[in-house]
Amino acid sequence: MSQLFIVATPIGNLKDITLRALETLKEVDFIACEDTRNTSFLLSTYEIKKELFVLNAANEINKIALVLNRIKNGEKCALVTDAGTPCISDPGIRLVNAAEKENIEIVGIPGANAAILALSIAGLPTDSFVFEGFIPQKKGRQKKLKELSIEERTIVLYESTYRIKKLIEELNEYMPERTIAVCRELTKKFEEIWKGIPSQILSDFDERITKGEFVVVIAPINWKED
Repeated sequence: MSQLFIVATPIGNLKDITLRALETLKEVDFIACEDTRNTSFLLSTYEIKKELFVLNAANEINKIALVLNRIKNGEKCALVTDAGTPCISDPGIRLVNAAEKENIEIVGIPGANAAILALSIAGLPTDSFVFEGFIPQKKGRQKKLKELSIEERTIVLYESTYRIKKLIEELNEYMPERTIAVCRELTKKFEEIWKGIPSQILSDFDERITKGEFVVVIAPINWKED
């Protein structure tokens, strides 16, 4: 049966890749990736040589048919993202849906995911949570923040280095009493977590190192630490 493998890769520390992921990347015929530079670095670290096929948000619609034709002709394909699990705030959903319609078996190879890692170390409730990824940059942003301000579950957001201060300022406006955990550069050398209410984090924000990738975990409304 034709197969498409959805392979999670490390979000920072290359040692976090699983044995099954390495085995899969070695066995497939080609790898669909966001950026050949990032994937090539990962593969070279583990001495894996494979054909790379660029499939990202910019070309996904036009390239899916090419990937599916190769799979239907007997080739095995692995889909990877630059970091973490494909299709989670990353390209891949269109390919998976199209593959299903062609009766191609979808095989998930689990591994690193920044949202789940942040939840596990934030010290906030994890029994029920909502993942919002990157909230809108402009249109709809304030509406989304207003909706989240009354969310009764733990919230997980992604944010870039360029907008992290703006996001915390907005959380201070919409959710000033909510405890948040701002996780920077997870699994990397300079990993750190800033925890407190938004105003506490903003009080010395300009003294902090703010380069890198961020996951922000927000406590449920009315939650208080024991």
